Amino acid sequence: MNVNTPISTNAECGCSKPSTIAASAHPLDPLSKDELQSVFRIIHDDAAFGKDFCFETVELLEPAKELVRSFRQGDPISRQARVNLFRIGRDGVWRLIVSLDENKIVKSEHIASAKPMIQLEQFTAIEDAVREAPDFIAACRRRGIDDMSQVCIDPWSAGNFGVPDEEGRFIAHVFAWLRLRENENFYAHPIGGLNAVVDIKTNRVLRVDDHEIIPIPMKEANYEAEFVKEPRQPYKPLNITQPEGVSFKLDGHQLSWDKWTFRVGFNAREGLTLHEISYDGRPVVYRASLVEMVVPYGTPDRGHFRKNVFDIGEYGIGKLANSLKLGCDCLGAIQYLDANLATMTGDVVTIENAICMHEEDAGLLWKHWDFRSNHVESRRARKFVVSCICTVANYEYGIFWYLHTDGSIELELKATGIINTTACHPGKPGRYGKEVSPGVLGHIHQHVFCARLDMSVDGDRNSVVELNTYAAPEGPDNPHGNAFYEEETVLASELQACRRVNLETHRVWKIASADRKNHVGEPTAYKLEATHPVTPYVAAHSPSGRRSTFTSNHLWVTAFDPEERYPAGEYMNHSDGSGESRTS
Repeated sequence: MNVNTPISTNAECGCSKPSTIAASAHPLDPLSKDELQSVFRIIHDDAAFGKDFCFETVELLEPAKELVRSFRQGDPISRQARVNLFRIGRDGVWRLIVSLDENKIVKSEHIASAKPMIQLEQFTAIEDAVREAPDFIAACRRRGIDDMSQVCIDPWSAGNFGVPDEEGRFIAHVFAWLRLRENENFYAHPIGGLNAVVDIKTNRVLRVDDHEIIPIPMKEANYEAEFVKEPRQPYKPLNITQPEGVSFKLDGHQLSWDKWTFRVGFNAREGLTLHEISYDGRPVVYRASLVEMVVPYGTPDRGHFRKNVFDIGEYGIGKLANSLKLGCDCLGAIQYLDANLATMTGDVVTIENAICMHEEDAGLLWKHWDFRSNHVESRRARKFVVSCICTVANYEYGIFWYLHTDGSIELELKATGIINTTACHPGKPGRYGKEVSPGVLGHIHQHVFCARLDMSVDGDRNSVVELNTYAAPEGPDNPHGNAFYEEETVLASELQACRRVNLETHRVWKIASADRKNHVGEPTAYKLEATHPVTPYVAAHSPSGRRSTFTSNHLWVTAFDPEERYPAGEYMNHSDGSGESRTS
């Protein structure tokens, strides 16, 4: 990540003029461009790893907490990188630790059963392979398609369904659409009943599944400005200005705003990460990030039952982050950070303005009117926003962390973009989807996200307490039948701490400090509210259900282990849920 990135200069978006960010090195800083290039050199210079190795991910190996907390500005910093490699001609993933201080690989492990994530650079090669496959060309001709350049292919991770010719392979399962002219929305023209399975390593089409010929819907449904003939009447200008400057300071990757301080990170798999979040000098969260998401589609239809994609574990959402230079995604006085990531071939790609940071007015925080004195007091709320937007084929995911004036922290996920479509016979969408345009079907599906919070409320000695509200039984202690109370239960073990939201008892949890009391003698704590709990509908023992068991509960509490990072496993591509490819 660059630390000399200017504030946005896009006057059309009402953004601020350029400003330089001061840079201070810290052990949690993401790997710089120079450090990434050093990692590539060290690996290529090692006799065990030649040029035929490809890079899946390269990220900072975060130092132990005690080293981070004891660090003082100017202290020497030891830097190490986690690296996952794979080879086109051999199975498995090589997991390395590279020391940038010693200029060598200090640990190497080959995990033979693991499959790497599908790389962004492989998307185009997969599309080309399918377009050139004779069986696929023939299937398109049976549907009246002669120009294969008009066929658009989206590669999906294939899951694991025990198909004999797929076992042990690094594969993609693809869906197809027809683009009628340049820039028009091809998702309005799904090529239904036609799929292909591609061996990603060899770019060979293993199989073409031609299930049924369904007429390709030809009605256009465009969103690009050039096609919109009757645009919506624009609003009057709404300008967001801060004439005295912003209230926050960015020093390297450390952000200070109001009573908040925290560090901003980024990596290829998780994307945006937050570290050492403190309020008024008191620690709250050591590390926070989105660590997995799964999108199960609820149709048994041929080909589509496989759609159960893990966008973080199978693709790496950080690699799919947008450059926010390309549009007015952020508005106001904005500070940006770039992201430097490794390509598959061992080069550095820089996503300019990958992270957006700004403050927003958040409405009324508090108000009281004393009717006796006729005095009124009110306070405005403000929040600090750290965000990035990632595009996974048809969907955009906006990841927004909010830090509020009142000391609360909020994570909001915004799904936008375009729904994944397929074809149906007009007027006959079936029970597992909705017809969104004549002959265009959107299948029912869910988006399930999992965040990992390494809590540190007034120190690391925290416990998790569950709160449930109950009505008191009618009787001598509740003679009028109006009594209800909140009951607290300490979750004493990992097994006990596998919990689900219960709306009937208004269930929430609090993370309580063992080291500090509040002004009434109770442990200081942060309350955890799961505001959008999801009920999974995929059968627990199905091929897809076995791979996403973390969705069965809304809260999992475990003791800290730096290697237990991902709830569905370290290596998700083609995993079967057995845990064999997990490293934790």
